[in-house]
Amino acid sequence: MRAVRIHATGGPEVLAVDEVPTPEPCEGEVRVRHAFIGVNFIDTYHRSGLYPLPSLPHGLGSEAAGTVEAVGPGVEGFAEGDRVAYFAGPPGSYAEAKVVPAARLVKVPEGVGLDQAATLMVKGMTVEYLIHRTFPVEAGTTVLFHAAAGGVGLLACQWLAHLGVRTLGTVSTEAKAELARANGCDEIIYYTRESVPDRVRELTDGAMVPVVFDSVGKATFLDSLACLRPRGTMVGFGNASGAPDPFDVLELSRRGSLYLTRPTLFDYTASREDLELSAGRVFSAVQDGVLRPHIGARFALEEVRACHEALESRKTVGATLLVP
Repeated sequence: MRAVRIHATGGPEVLAVDEVPTPEPCEGEVRVRHAFIGVNFIDTYHRSGLYPLPSLPHGLGSEAAGTVEAVGPGVEGFAEGDRVAYFAGPPGSYAEAKVVPAARLVKVPEGVGLDQAATLMVKGMTVEYLIHRTFPVEAGTTVLFHAAAGGVGLLACQWLAHLGVRTLGTVSTEAKAELARANGCDEIIYYTRESVPDRVRELTDGAMVPVVFDSVGKATFLDSLACLRPRGTMVGFGNASGAPDPFDVLELSRRGSLYLTRPTLFDYTASREDLELSAGRVFSAVQDGVLRPHIGARFALEEVRACHEALESRKTVGATLLVP
C-alpha cells in the first residue's frame, strides 16, 4: 500500500510517498481502509522534529475515517464493512490503510459523512474538551479564540454560538473574517494590524475576558495573558507559530492570579469512557446541526508536500483532508 513517511526531519520536502506492506491486525486490532485522512498542525510538529517520533523512517498523521477491512483476534463490537473513525497513535494515518487498536476506534453514525468524521476526531473532540471540560463555558460568557477561521476555530465558533457564548475571534484577512462571522464569531480582531489586548479591552469595556483559547503559541502568548481579567484562564493548546519562550511563573501573579494550562487531546480521551463521551458529543452535535464541518481543501496523497506548505503558510481555512 502507499504511505507517506519521513526518512529525516525537516520541511515539507522530507515527505515521501512510499510503498510499504499492508499491515495485518493482531490481537485487539482492526485494519481500517481509509476513505479520508485528517490533516492537523501536530503533523507538522512531527515532521519538523518539534515533537520527536520514536524512530525513522516513520509515518505521519493521527486521524482518519473509512471502513473496517480486517478484524484481529479478540475484537468485539466491530465487523468488516463498519463505518469507523479514529484518533490514535503512533502517527501513521497518512496511508491507504492503518491497523488501529479497537479500543481507540469509534463507529461513525448515520448522518455523519466519512469526510466529516475524518475532520472531527482531532478538531471536533479538541473543541469538545476545551469548552466543556477544560473551561466549561456558560451562556453569556465572553471568550477570546485565536485562529477563529481555522479547522478548530470554525467548529468552536459554531458550538460557542449555540451555547450562547460571545466569541471574540482573531483572524489575519478579510476573507477569514467573513468565514468566521458566518460560523458564529461575534467580533473580529485582526491580529496582523491591531493590538489584540487593546481591541479586547475596547470590546469588553475594560473588563477583559475570563478565558483565552490559544493554539498559535509563541506569537500570541504574552498578548493572550494581557487579555485576561484577574483570575482568568489561559488555555494554550497548540504551537502554530512555535513553542512559547521560557516563562516566569511569577508573571501569573503579577497579572492578577491567572491560571495557565496546556491540555492535550490525548489526556482528555485516554480512557475508553472519555473517548466515547467526546466522540458522542461531537457526532451528536453534527447530527443536530450544531456543528457543520467546513472542509476548505482536499489533497491527493501524492500532493502531501503542497498540503503541508499550504497549512504552514496559513493559506488554508477550515479543515484539510488527504484523499488516498
